[in-house]
Amino acid sequence: MASSLSTVLSMSVSNIHTRRVRTRSLLSPLSISATRRRLTIRAAETDANEVKPQAPDKAPAGSGSSFNQLLGIKGAKQETNKWKIRLQLTKPVTWPPLVWGVICGAAASGNFQWNLEDVAKSIVCMMMSGPFLTGYTQTLNDYYDREIDAINEPYRPIPSGAISENEVITQIWVLLLGGLSLAGLLDVWAGHDYPVVFYLALGGSLLSYIYSAPPLKLKQNGWIGNFALGASYISLPWWAGQALFGTLTPDIIVLTLLYSIAGLGIAIVNDFKSIEGDRALGLQSLPVAFGAETAKWICVGAIDITQISVAGYLLGAGKPYYALALLALILPQIVFQLLFMIIASLLLKSKSTWVDLKVLNSAYARQSGNVKRGCSNNLP
Repeated sequence: MASSLSTVLSMSVSNIHTRRVRTRSLLSPLSISATRRRLTIRAAETDANEVKPQAPDKAPAGSGSSFNQLLGIKGAKQETNKWKIRLQLTKPVTWPPLVWGVICGAAASGNFQWNLEDVAKSIVCMMMSGPFLTGYTQTLNDYYDREIDAINEPYRPIPSGAISENEVITQIWVLLLGGLSLAGLLDVWAGHDYPVVFYLALGGSLLSYIYSAPPLKLKQNGWIGNFALGASYISLPWWAGQALFGTLTPDIIVLTLLYSIAGLGIAIVNDFKSIEGDRALGLQSLPVAFGAETAKWICVGAIDITQISVAGYLLGAGKPYYALALLALILPQIVFQLLFMIIASLLLKSKSTWVDLKVLNSAYARQSGNVKRGCSNNLP
């Protein structure tokens, strides 16, 4: 429920700070110049009256957060230490869902024991899923998103030139090969006749590549791309944890794939911060395709409907207590989501009203000035 509440908050803040502006025609040719320091994208022909969103060349050093920099999230402090920059590219803030997925899979296997060997195996599996393969995915995505980031967040490490593209490519390969090596090690350690963990890691790595890289670039389509992302974050680590200690079963595969649809909703949150860049480069993320207002309801609906469907599945499978427990968690979640949506709408309306009052006050001040000047001119 906490993740869903944070989802709604993120979308609400994004909506409050979003303003509609006229953008140049998609038919206008683009002139792109790349240098070592940054990438600049400009229109060859522009309208003198149109308003364009301007992003700062770099994050303000004074206002940036070192903590945000280490987590790899927005508002990060500008950093020159290459190792800190490399860590930032892997986005450690995205690791916990993968780690939790491994824990859930290990628990679902029914074979996990609280002894030194099983704990060590699970930690290695977490390292494979989190720092290595999620780090690979995030670094790869930043590399192929460098043109979009040059518009949305030009102060990020790659578009700002804080790290060279060759260094980024090296990091991608190191993380990928390291993650696959750990997967192979886990298969040997578990005594598998068939290297199931290695093939899960290999399949997940391939999915990450086609999600970010052309020619397929699944993220260009909001539905397919976000489902692929949800499956990577929910299903794959669960399957790896369960396969490491036991056997994957059909019901677990169905449940985790269903929850990947909920992951689709959560993944939409990441698209709200990139609306301008996605629109400029033709990526049909859901906020671009449907607008921010509709996309936020798709996001919440995907989460809630999926969880209710899972509760129905559990009820049909003869597990009514699990179904009722899940519903008991879902209902308060829906209530809080609606409350936050209402509060966000009220804040948005109050901001619009304040802006309208400010405009009226300025107009009144100008009119009053004109009247005073007219009166003074008519005085003898």
